[in-house]
Amino acid sequence: AEGTDAKVVHASSFSKTVSPGVRVGYLIGPEDEIGALARAANETYISPNMLAEAVVHELCRSGGLDANIDAVNVALATRRDAVVEQLGAQIPAAGFVVPGGGYFLWVDLAEGTDTRQALTAAKEEGVAFVAGPDFMLEGGERSLRLSFASVPPADVPEGIARLARALGG
Repeated sequence: AEGTDAKVVHASSFSKTVSPGVRVGYLIGPEDEIGALARAANETYISPNMLAEAVVHELCRSGGLDANIDAVNVALATRRDAVVEQLGAQIPAAGFVVPGGGYFLWVDLAEGTDTRQALTAAKEEGVAFVAGPDFMLEGGERSLRLSFASVPPADVPEGIARLARALGG
């Protein structure tokens, strides 16, 4: 932290910007701290994924990382918009804020809905969500989190129809 003796190291990864399977990260911080961490890492793991590291290196070197991020953002926005449209059409009581980015949509349902109880019906319908209480110490029974990241837009109407049935709609 600036103006103190504290040392700050920023840790991040490329798993959300390149591909979820790419387990390559980086650190930014004081050179002595980064050096110590690099030595510890070399003594800790057997072998890093050198192919993944080479792919990320080339993406960064060539400028392809920015193009990849732009393409992912467009794909995610298209998928998000399909889910938002179908939720409005098929589950009109659903409340949500359209996210500006990311992979998930947080949905609030009608009073009295218990999303944990709906999980069994959702599984039988072939859809999945995470019940709201899994994210909270208290409450969240009528909320759920939907992932739209891997759902092709053409599959969304059927998926939301299945979700509506699972929720008793």
